Parts: sequence; structure tokens; C-alpha cells
Amino acid sequence: MGRVQRGAAAWALATALAAGALVAGAPAASGLAGTAPVPGRVARSFDPPELRWGVGHRGVDLLAGPGGAVRAPAAGVITFAGVLAGRGVVVVSHGELRTTLEPVEASVRVGQSVTAGQVVGRLASGHSCPGGQCLHWGLKRGEEYLDPLSLLSGAQVRLLPDAAAARARARAELRLARQMLEAAAEMPAVGATRSSGGPLARPVSAAVGSRFGMRLHPIFKVWRLHAGVDMGARCGSPIRAAADGVVSHMGYDSSGGWRLVVDHAPRGGASLSTSYLHAQGYGVRAGERVRRGQVVGWVGSTGWSTACHLHFGTKLGGKAVDPQGLW
Repeated sequence: MGRVQRGAAAWALATALAAGALVAGAPAASGLAGTAPVPGRVARSFDPPELRWGVGHRGVDLLAGPGGAVRAPAAGVITFAGVLAGRGVVVVSHGELRTTLEPVEASVRVGQSVTAGQVVGRLASGHSCPGGQCLHWGLKRGEEYLDPLSLLSGAQVRLLPDAAAARARARAELRLARQMLEAAAEMPAVGATRSSGGPLARPVSAAVGSRFGMRLHPIFKVWRLHAGVDMGARCGSPIRAAADGVVSHMGYDSSGGWRLVVDHAPRGGASLSTSYLHAQGYGVRAGERVRRGQVVGWVGSTGWSTACHLHFGTKLGGKAVDPQGLW
């Protein structure tokens, strides 16, 4: 196990152990009954991460048409109505709870009081989800994420007391830290991920689950080209650059989640690039040079993904080709 893996796993384990000792008092629970901000069905459910910094879906996505009315889920006060990271966002405070709605072209102003069901804006395009465009609806109390659909039942939204929540988080963090240690222990040295004949190294130490070629899409259930290979590594496993190169893109999109593209030296007169999708995140930025075997990110399940894995793609002369032919 390399020093990078050991260090990351040890840090996570130390964090988990420390979290177990941090216990606070228990505040009173809150209740709030509300209404759906748009009438569409749920396209993606609430799926919070075990850890606050982990991968998950911290809200719900509701199918809706761009331009449709977006309504306040409950009575409250507008605390934000503007653009964040290129997307329109409206935040409604309901006392100790607050809801977030995006992407929305706001028709309300900060400080304005609203009633449940009152129009606060129009849905903007840009948040794709299985089935079309969606509104992302979030609910928080402090830094804790809650299921927004719990507002629709009319029942109280209840959280564990802080002490119990802290102990639960500590157990989850300790469990994940141990998994990270096990995964790191199983990782071979960087050189062991290289093939004997191809120009590229394997980006993760994992078997190929879904190969390059036509397949039935696991989410949309249609036949389409799978322009890469899926490698079933655990979330948090290191992703390594397949060859020396320069990062040409690092960003987030709805389909690929956290996506990285690296340009490499031409091969046979044709440009060569590699792409890495669905990560938890990356430690490099556009314009940065990377070396073969360098850790550039960590496996996740962001974007249109059903489980932890890395989608690894290659393009030769701008055309998608099977990565396994280059290992």
C-alpha cells in the first residue's frame, strides 16, 4: 500500500475516531407541513451520503417543464434569490428549516414573506434528469440534509438528538474508514496497473464490468453506444492518470457527474485523450500537467450512475475507441 493511500485512510480513520468523541446536547425537534413546489413526479429520490462529505443525493428531483411555475413548499421568508455557480437558486427560510429550489428564475426578492404554494419563480432549463428536465428541491436544518418529501405528509420532521446523530455519524465514518484501509491495502503498486504493450495504464485497479459498444442503458432503458468501459471500483478508490498529459477539462455535468479529460501525446499522427466520469471529485484543474500513474481523483457515483464505478473513455483522432485496445 502506497503512502498516499495509507495517509488518506489513516486521516479518515482518525477523523472517524475523533467524531465519536464529539457529543453535543439535544435540541427540540421541529414540525412543518408543506406542498410540492411543482406537480411532477419524483425522478430521483433523496439519498443522503453516510458521511457529510460523501457522495449522495441531498434532495429530490421533480420532473417539470422549463418555464413552469415553482411554488414555495411552505410559508416562510426569502433569504436568497439569485445566481449561484451559474444556476438560479431560491432559498426559503421556515424558521430552523430552509428549502432550496433550483434552477429557478426568481420572481421574489430577499426579505419577502411568502405563503405555502405561492409562486416564487419559473423553472429554468439546465437540470437534466431521467425523463426530462427537473427541479432540484432540498431541505436542511442547520447543516443536516432532510428528505423534502417529509414535508408533504404533514407529520413532524424529526432528527435524532445531536448526541445520537453524532454517534451514528461516527460509526458510519469508522466503517467507511475501515473500508478505505481495506481497499488501499488491496491496491497494487502503480506499476502493476500498467499493461505490457499499450500506451495507457489502467486508471483504477478493478475489473471491467461493462465494455465498450452498444448496450441497453441501465437508466434510460434504450440501446445506445457505451463509449468507454465501466470499472467497478469502490467509492473513494484513487483514480490515476492513464498517461502523461495535460488536463483539458475538469467540471460537473448532469450525465457524467464529475468529469475529467486529459490530452496526451498524439499516437500515429492522431490526437489521443482520456476521460474519467462519475468521480467524487478531482485534485487537478484544467491546464495542469499530470504524470502517468498520478492520483488525479477518487471514484464516486455522481451524474447518471447507479453505483460506485469509474467510466473510462478514450478518443483517438476525436473518435471514441475501445480503451482496452490501448492497454
